[in-house]
Amino acid sequence: MRIQKQLPKFSNQARKFLGGLDFKAQQRLKKAIEKIPEGDITPYRRMAGYLRLRIGDYRIIFTWLEDERIYIVIINFRGKSYKMGV
Repeated sequence: MRIQKQLPKFSNQARKFLGGLDFKAQQRLKKAIEKIPEGDITPYRRMAGYLRLRIGDYRIIFTWLEDERIYIVIINFRGKSYKMGV
């Protein structure tokens, strides 16, 4: 029996940013999100309990929900994602 991963939950900002990217960039970010907890992940210094995933010039700020789903809070370019904060 294969255990199926639950789909991540996206904030409005994350959904809009991802939808505004070209197809190739969208696919790259979606693949990285599907592979979490693998990848270049470090704790997000500004807020306890949040993590940062680095994919090239993009940053994804996320946390784990109680039902073990991923909640994507921010997706943005490197410099802008840190200025937005959580």
